[in-house]
Amino acid sequence: MRQPATASNSPRNNKNKPSSNLKMVGSVRVRVIRTLLAIQNGQSLSSVLDPLLNSLHEGDKGFAHALLLTTLRQWYALERLLDTLADNNIDEIEVRTTIQVGLTQLLYLEVADHAAIHETVEAVKEIDFAHASGLVNAILRKVVKNTNKFRKKCDKNHSLPNWLAYQLKQDWSEEYPALTQGLRQPAPMFLRVNTTINTVDAYQDSLVEADVSAELVELVSELRLPTAANTAATITTQSLRLEQTTAVAGLPSFAEGAASVQDMHAQLAAPLINQALINKVTTDKNNSDANNTELHILDACAAPGGKLAHWLDLLNADNQSSLFHVEQKDSIDDKTDSAGSRAIKLTAIDNEAPRIGRIHENLERLHLEHSEQIKLNIVCADATRWQGIDKKTNKNDPVFDAILLDSPCTATGVIRRHPDISLLRAEEDVDQTASLQEEILDNLWPQVKVGGYLLYVTCSILKQENVQQMQAFLSHHTDAAAIEFTEACSWGIAQEVGRQCLPIDSESGDGFYYALLHKTL
Repeated sequence: MRQPATASNSPRNNKNKPSSNLKMVGSVRVRVIRTLLAIQNGQSLSSVLDPLLNSLHEGDKGFAHALLLTTLRQWYALERLLDTLADNNIDEIEVRTTIQVGLTQLLYLEVADHAAIHETVEAVKEIDFAHASGLVNAILRKVVKNTNKFRKKCDKNHSLPNWLAYQLKQDWSEEYPALTQGLRQPAPMFLRVNTTINTVDAYQDSLVEADVSAELVELVSELRLPTAANTAATITTQSLRLEQTTAVAGLPSFAEGAASVQDMHAQLAAPLINQALINKVTTDKNNSDANNTELHILDACAAPGGKLAHWLDLLNADNQSSLFHVEQKDSIDDKTDSAGSRAIKLTAIDNEAPRIGRIHENLERLHLEHSEQIKLNIVCADATRWQGIDKKTNKNDPVFDAILLDSPCTATGVIRRHPDISLLRAEEDVDQTASLQEEILDNLWPQVKVGGYLLYVTCSILKQENVQQMQAFLSHHTDAAAIEFTEACSWGIAQEVGRQCLPIDSESGDGFYYALLHKTL
């Protein structure tokens, strides 16, 4: 899933922008402050977290990680609290950031009062803002006098930029209080078991042996796919939710490809598009592609490859729900092709070359890059323009039986995991992202064969990027029909088109949207 570039990366347009030439030196708190300043200057958390942690001694890494992420999660609530604590406006971003780091220690990390105040005052001196040391000391001492009061004040409302909070209230009025509080909390860690290597039950047992507590979570999806019998297709997706976040090095056989870290709602994508592909194979026997010896499928915006790996896992599976099992069953009934005779060509595209490298790394670890049954082609390409040309005709004819489009979005559904998103996104980014999504859809949809499917996925919780995008698309494409998700689905909230997952509580998955489109005549 590719996130769009932001139009404006300054979190507070009415404040001075921090300096961009800061180095990762100094005390632990100073390095966290410098990292926060880098984020406010437009750098992503993913690009600065490793440099921060790698610069520290092993014993300091846990505290630095907690201090950084907690400050980011509570950023806007802390800002509002700070404005009520200061007698005058504080315009220096470096000073504001230092005070917010101090407030995080006192209100959320339970650092000893004297240590939090002393070290934070020393930190503001170390970043060359010694003139503000008295101010920092005075504000933090004011909070220490009644930390419970100020913690309640900080927790009372949301911790989002006002534009985003307003939009969420418009989109999700009933869920708004729980949703905005949920976005301030850490996200649970989920694992997807590589079933080409192991079963979910067996891997859960290996976790127990490694003293890692994990709960099995099953999500049920039911789709009304077009079939002769007009029956609904039911899919069960299994994931493992860890009781505590654990470093991957502590997970059994992780390096050997036994499992992947993947949110439980992200794990819905591959089974949904795979079931749609199976439906096409088993029901479209009378169309012109009935005797085609090759299925062509596409994973668009594929990096870093989590959903692609899951789809390859399912395609390679030897079970009742696999595509090759369906082929074998059909060959017995119809006396036609033998099992697995229909080759699969899977193309994956992404427009960022470094992220293409991540795809290869992930597939190699999972032993999924090479398969006798599947021809895999990974391409660096722009989904707004790329064409999967039919080499037989050398024309841009529809060539794909199924497309998984993990669309670029504002990623507001994964703020719990990437709290820097709240700082980096701007209101105008939503319109720009929706326009980008529309371009990609308009380019890819003509490449879907009649009877084929496109699964539209985002990790956004904004309706403009999700259900409203689909409604607009359907109104302009008369050859597209939305597949119904029935009420038997155990996940998400039914929308006029598709279903929406929201990150509301400590056990829920991230905010994802799903819509499945069918290409009709």
